[in-house]
Amino acid sequence: MSKFNKVPAEPTRGSGPITATAGGHTHEGAPGFIHDVKSELFLLAVSNMVGEDTFYEAAGDRDGRYAHLVGTVAVQDPVWLGAFLSWLRNDAHMRSASLVGALEAAHAMVVAGRPGSRSMVASVLQRADEPGEALAYWLSRHGRAIPKPVKRGVADAAVRLYNERALLKYDTASHAVRFADVLELTHPTAGHQVQRDLFRVALERRHARDTVDLTGLATLRANAELRLAAVDTPEALFDEERLRAAGMTWEDVLSLGGAADLDKAWLWESVIPSMGYMALLRNLRNFDQAGVSKKVAKAVARRLADPDQVARSRQLPFRFFSAYEQAGSVRWSEALETALRHSMANLPSLPGRSLVLIDTSASMTGMHYSARSTVTPAKAAALFGVALTAKLGADRVDLVGFADGTFRHAVKPGDSVLRRVEKFLVRTGEVGHGTAIAASLRSAYAGHDRVFVISDMQTVDAGTDQAIPERVPLYGFNLGGYRHTAYAAGRRNRHEFGGLTDATFRTVPLIEAGRAAHWPWQS
Repeated sequence: MSKFNKVPAEPTRGSGPITATAGGHTHEGAPGFIHDVKSELFLLAVSNMVGEDTFYEAAGDRDGRYAHLVGTVAVQDPVWLGAFLSWLRNDAHMRSASLVGALEAAHAMVVAGRPGSRSMVASVLQRADEPGEALAYWLSRHGRAIPKPVKRGVADAAVRLYNERALLKYDTASHAVRFADVLELTHPTAGHQVQRDLFRVALERRHARDTVDLTGLATLRANAELRLAAVDTPEALFDEERLRAAGMTWEDVLSLGGAADLDKAWLWESVIPSMGYMALLRNLRNFDQAGVSKKVAKAVARRLADPDQVARSRQLPFRFFSAYEQAGSVRWSEALETALRHSMANLPSLPGRSLVLIDTSASMTGMHYSARSTVTPAKAAALFGVALTAKLGADRVDLVGFADGTFRHAVKPGDSVLRRVEKFLVRTGEVGHGTAIAASLRSAYAGHDRVFVISDMQTVDAGTDQAIPERVPLYGFNLGGYRHTAYAAGRRNRHEFGGLTDATFRTVPLIEAGRAAHWPWQS
């Protein structure tokens, strides 16, 4: 699991509710106790949407605190917690946090004798590998004694999610808890005959029995037949309809075709019609390297730029910018620019005026986010500033570059976001090469309602906390991997995060709503 993936510190056990101290100010039974705990839980979860640890709290401490708070609210107000976890999974797209939250809630509710955890567990499991992930977490966290509500919740999800295509995609040796393990631990009742046959096959596969009977399972049978045919006649992989009927993924097709030394362009052109939106977005460079035809490339570009497909993908600007960077070909530029602009409809609206202060010192261009990525901290920061300005308008966002001094960067209505990002990056070094955060804040701040500082935080500049009023929220995004903060992060209205991702765009309004105890799922 990508987020709360460590075993958290053990929460308090007992016959009654799990207790907590919310913010160090209240205790169980005091007025406002559960309200404060809910706010702390909400803000803790939201602050981890960005993708890295908050720098003022170690990951293990944070994970333990998350489990502790979930347990408290689960016993005190399970209805609120159920709505919160559903929102985490469906709207905030925090898969692991919602999964861990449901399991820790179930544990606390079982200890306290509270009903309702079965449906809570089932509701957050929405992908076919997640029943196994849920059990893997429980076994590592709480041992092999699985209470009935957890078993039944996982079993409910397995009945809802397990089908032939899911078995082909997710029931692999890389998963610690396989489909068959879920079946043997939770004993779900199949919903129909095909699913009964599927459960039988999952068990046969898991235990490496000599014969696997695929009677009644058309997709699994087509998959097995195609794989067998491809041994003697690799050209069978060029059949689009047969690939679709067999539930073959693009990874399967490329692996089998590569072993047979088949034409890569033809392979891609055969599988592209059945590829999902995100798979297309991630493989643009591969399409170019294989030499897919102009006709196929145009069809891919049309799908990428389609506003309905962009909306359904729920992607935000960073995803399209990353694809633009990785593609390295001008033939995708127009489609990706169009898709990026469509994706800005998914950006939240921020009330009032915002100041975005972006570090333009040379150190921001000297590293990449990963070995395969061409996105530098400078590029990620520029995209955040330009996209936010393009979304909200220049009258509501002041985009300012800084180093030893500052400069303002204009974004006009209708400007190409990708072009404006490039023009911002060209200005690196224009105002020096230092990282004078406090001085730049004092220079650029003009009564804004919030301030973003995006930097590698390599600063010796003092006084950042005092550079703007204490009542004004300051959000720092540390892109350099340095563990120190440029100000007293963790205090009221002072937040610092490690990294900058699509989730950044969603984080701020949620933090501000949570501070006011305005829950997003109730709006």
